[in-house]
Amino acid sequence: MIGHLRGTVLEKHPNEVIVEAAGVGYEVLIPISTYTALPDAGAIASLRIYTHVREDALSLFGFATAEEKLVFERLISVSGIGPGLAIKVLSGLPTSDLIAAIRAGDVAQLVRIPGVGKKTAERIVLELREKLVAAEGAGKTAPGIAGAAPAFTDIERDVLSALLNLGCSRPAAEEALRKVKQRGAPDTFEPFFREAMSLVR
Repeated sequence: MIGHLRGTVLEKHPNEVIVEAAGVGYEVLIPISTYTALPDAGAIASLRIYTHVREDALSLFGFATAEEKLVFERLISVSGIGPGLAIKVLSGLPTSDLIAAIRAGDVAQLVRIPGVGKKTAERIVLELREKLVAAEGAGKTAPGIAGAAPAFTDIERDVLSALLNLGCSRPAAEEALRKVKQRGAPDTFEPFFREAMSLVR
Protein backbone atom coordinates (compact mmCIF):
# COMPACT_ATOMS: atom_id res chain seq x y z
CA MET A 1 0.00 0.00 0.00
CA ILE A 2 1.15 3.54 -0.73
CA GLY A 3 1.16 5.58 2.50
CA HIS A 4 3.21 8.60 1.45
CA LEU A 5 4.06 10.26 -1.84
CA ARG A 6 6.70 12.89 -2.54
CA GLY A 7 7.38 14.29 -5.98
CA THR A 8 6.89 17.10 -8.47
CA VAL A 9 3.44 18.61 -8.93
CA LEU A 10 2.57 18.24 -12.62
CA GLU A 11 -1.00 19.49 -12.42
CA LYS A 12 -3.32 20.47 -9.63
CA HIS A 13 -7.06 21.02 -9.59
CA PRO A 14 -9.50 21.57 -6.69
CA ASN A 15 -10.32 17.87 -6.52
CA GLU A 16 -7.11 16.17 -7.73
CA VAL A 17 -3.38 16.53 -8.20
CA ILE A 18 -0.92 14.66 -10.40
CA VAL A 19 2.42 14.10 -8.70
CA GLU A 20 5.40 12.68 -10.58
CA ALA A 21 7.72 10.44 -8.58
CA ALA A 22 10.48 8.31 -10.12
CA GLY A 23 9.09 8.94 -13.60
CA VAL A 24 5.53 7.88 -12.73
CA GLY A 25 2.64 10.35 -12.58
CA TYR A 26 0.26 9.51 -9.73
CA GLU A 27 -3.28 10.85 -9.90
CA VAL A 28 -4.37 11.64 -6.35
CA LEU A 29 -7.84 12.73 -5.24
CA ILE A 30 -7.72 15.51 -2.65
CA PRO A 31 -10.00 17.72 -0.53
CA ILE A 32 -10.14 21.48 -0.96
CA SER A 33 -7.95 22.10 2.10
CA THR A 34 -5.13 20.05 0.57
CA TYR A 35 -5.50 21.82 -2.78
CA THR A 36 -4.94 25.19 -1.11
CA ALA A 37 -1.88 23.86 0.76
CA LEU A 38 -0.18 22.48 -2.34
CA PRO A 39 2.50 24.51 -4.16
CA ASP A 40 2.16 25.41 -7.83
CA ALA A 41 3.02 23.05 -10.69
CA GLY A 42 6.73 22.37 -10.91
CA ALA A 43 7.34 22.44 -7.16
CA ILE A 44 7.97 19.49 -4.85
CA ALA A 45 5.17 18.36 -2.56
CA SER A 46 4.58 15.58 -0.07
CA LEU A 47 1.22 13.99 0.64
CA ARG A 48 -0.05 11.49 3.14
CA ILE A 49 -1.81 8.84 1.08
CA TYR A 50 -4.76 6.54 1.69
CA THR A 51 -4.84 3.72 -0.87
CA HIS A 52 -8.33 2.48 -1.66
CA VAL A 53 -8.45 -0.89 -3.39
CA ARG A 54 -11.48 -2.42 -5.09
CA GLU A 55 -11.74 -5.36 -7.45
CA ASP A 56 -11.90 -3.03 -10.46
CA ALA A 57 -9.86 -0.02 -9.31
CA LEU A 58 -7.04 1.30 -7.17
CA SER A 59 -7.48 4.92 -6.07
CA LEU A 60 -5.16 7.23 -4.16
CA PHE A 61 -6.47 9.88 -1.78
CA GLY A 62 -4.01 12.51 -0.61
CA PHE A 63 -3.88 14.82 2.40
CA ALA A 64 -1.67 17.70 3.49
CA THR A 65 -2.01 16.91 7.20
CA ALA A 66 -2.29 13.89 9.46
CA GLU A 67 -5.51 15.39 10.82
CA GLU A 68 -7.17 15.40 7.38
CA LYS A 69 -6.22 11.79 6.76
CA LEU A 70 -7.42 10.72 10.19
CA VAL A 71 -10.82 12.38 9.71
CA PHE A 72 -11.10 10.86 6.23
CA GLU A 73 -10.42 7.39 7.63
CA ARG A 74 -13.00 7.94 10.37
CA LEU A 75 -15.57 9.12 7.82
CA ILE A 76 -15.22 6.06 5.57
CA SER A 77 -15.78 3.86 8.62
CA VAL A 78 -19.33 5.26 8.83
CA SER A 79 -21.99 3.10 7.21
CA GLY A 80 -22.93 4.40 3.76
CA ILE A 81 -19.94 6.74 3.34
CA GLY A 82 -17.40 5.84 0.68
CA PRO A 83 -14.13 7.61 -0.11
CA GLY A 84 -15.73 9.94 -2.68
CA LEU A 85 -18.33 11.26 -0.24
CA ALA A 86 -15.72 11.49 2.52
CA ILE A 87 -13.62 13.79 0.31
CA LYS A 88 -16.71 15.94 -0.32
CA VAL A 89 -17.39 16.16 3.42
CA LEU A 90 -13.78 17.19 4.07
CA SER A 91 -14.08 19.77 1.29
CA GLY A 92 -17.33 21.11 2.68
CA LEU A 93 -15.87 22.52 5.88
CA PRO A 94 -12.41 23.35 7.20
CA THR A 95 -11.20 20.27 9.09
CA SER A 96 -11.27 21.93 12.51
CA ASP A 97 -14.84 23.18 11.89
CA LEU A 98 -15.91 19.73 10.70
CA ILE A 99 -14.55 18.10 13.86
CA ALA A 100 -16.24 20.74 16.01
CA ALA A 101 -19.57 20.25 14.22
CA ILE A 102 -19.43 16.48 14.68
CA ARG A 103 -18.46 16.69 18.33
CA ALA A 104 -21.22 19.25 18.97
CA GLY A 105 -23.79 17.11 17.15
CA ASP A 106 -24.46 20.00 14.75
CA VAL A 107 -26.46 18.12 12.12
CA ALA A 108 -27.68 21.39 10.59
CA GLN A 109 -24.10 22.39 9.78
CA LEU A 110 -23.32 19.01 8.22
CA VAL A 111 -26.37 18.92 5.95
CA ARG A 112 -25.20 22.16 4.32
CA ILE A 113 -22.43 20.12 2.69
CA PRO A 114 -23.56 19.03 -0.81
CA GLY A 115 -24.30 15.30 -0.87
CA VAL A 116 -24.92 15.00 2.88
CA GLY A 117 -28.54 14.39 3.84
CA LYS A 118 -29.99 14.46 7.33
CA LYS A 119 -29.73 10.70 7.89
CA THR A 120 -26.10 10.66 6.75
CA ALA A 121 -25.29 13.63 8.99
CA GLU A 122 -26.95 11.93 11.95
CA ARG A 123 -24.93 8.74 11.33
CA ILE A 124 -21.71 10.74 11.15
CA VAL A 125 -22.47 12.36 14.51
CA LEU A 126 -23.61 9.12 16.14
CA GLU A 127 -20.61 7.08 15.02
CA LEU A 128 -17.83 9.68 15.19
CA ARG A 129 -18.65 12.06 18.01
CA GLU A 130 -16.39 10.25 20.48
CA LYS A 131 -13.86 8.95 17.97
CA LEU A 132 -12.80 12.40 16.81
CA VAL A 133 -11.60 13.61 20.21
CA ALA A 134 -8.12 12.31 19.35
CA ALA A 135 -8.08 14.14 16.03
CA GLU A 136 -7.62 17.54 17.64
CA GLY A 137 -4.04 18.71 17.54
CA ALA A 138 -3.06 16.28 14.79
CA GLY A 139 -2.91 18.94 12.09
CA LYS A 140 0.80 19.09 11.34
CA THR A 141 1.35 19.81 7.67
CA ALA A 142 3.13 17.23 5.56
CA PRO A 143 6.74 18.06 4.70
CA GLY A 144 7.12 19.83 1.38
CA ILE A 145 3.65 21.30 1.30
CA ALA A 146 4.39 24.80 1.07
CA GLY A 147 -13.02 24.51 -17.86
CA ALA A 148 -15.42 27.27 -17.27
CA ALA A 149 -16.68 30.31 -19.10
CA PRO A 150 -13.84 32.60 -20.18
CA ALA A 151 -15.40 35.48 -18.23
CA PHE A 152 -14.11 33.88 -15.03
CA THR A 153 -10.68 34.50 -13.53
CA ASP A 154 -8.37 31.57 -12.69
CA ILE A 155 -9.54 31.57 -9.06
CA GLU A 156 -13.19 31.75 -10.12
CA ARG A 157 -12.71 28.81 -12.51
CA ASP A 158 -11.15 26.78 -9.70
CA VAL A 159 -14.00 27.66 -7.34
CA LEU A 160 -16.57 26.75 -9.98
CA SER A 161 -14.79 23.44 -10.63
CA ALA A 162 -14.72 22.66 -6.91
CA LEU A 163 -18.44 23.40 -6.51
CA LEU A 164 -19.33 21.21 -9.50
CA ASN A 165 -17.18 18.37 -8.15
CA LEU A 166 -19.07 18.61 -4.86
CA GLY A 167 -22.31 17.98 -6.74
CA CYS A 168 -23.64 21.54 -7.11
CA SER A 169 -25.54 22.30 -10.29
CA ARG A 170 -23.72 24.60 -12.71
CA PRO A 171 -26.41 27.34 -12.64
CA ALA A 172 -26.42 27.38 -8.84
CA ALA A 173 -22.61 27.42 -8.70
CA GLU A 174 -22.33 30.26 -11.22
CA GLU A 175 -24.99 32.25 -9.37
CA ALA A 176 -23.05 31.81 -6.10
CA LEU A 177 -19.90 33.08 -7.83
CA ARG A 178 -21.75 36.14 -9.09
CA LYS A 179 -23.06 36.91 -5.60
CA VAL A 180 -19.58 36.63 -4.07
CA LYS A 181 -18.16 38.92 -6.76
CA GLN A 182 -20.90 41.48 -6.07
CA ARG A 183 -19.92 41.48 -2.39
CA GLY A 184 -16.26 41.92 -3.23
CA ALA A 185 -14.59 38.58 -3.90
CA PRO A 186 -11.67 37.39 -1.74
CA ASP A 187 -8.40 37.26 -3.68
CA THR A 188 -7.43 33.74 -2.60
CA PHE A 189 -9.08 30.43 -3.39
CA GLU A 190 -10.21 29.00 -0.06
CA PRO A 191 -12.12 32.00 1.38
CA PHE A 192 -13.71 32.55 -2.04
CA PHE A 193 -14.73 28.87 -2.18
CA ARG A 194 -16.11 28.84 1.39
CA GLU A 195 -18.19 31.97 0.78
CA ALA A 196 -19.51 30.68 -2.56
CA MET A 197 -20.43 27.32 -1.08
CA SER A 198 -22.38 29.00 1.72
CA LEU A 199 -24.54 30.64 -0.96
CA VAL A 200 -25.33 27.50 -2.98
CA ARG A 201 -28.84 26.24 -2.44
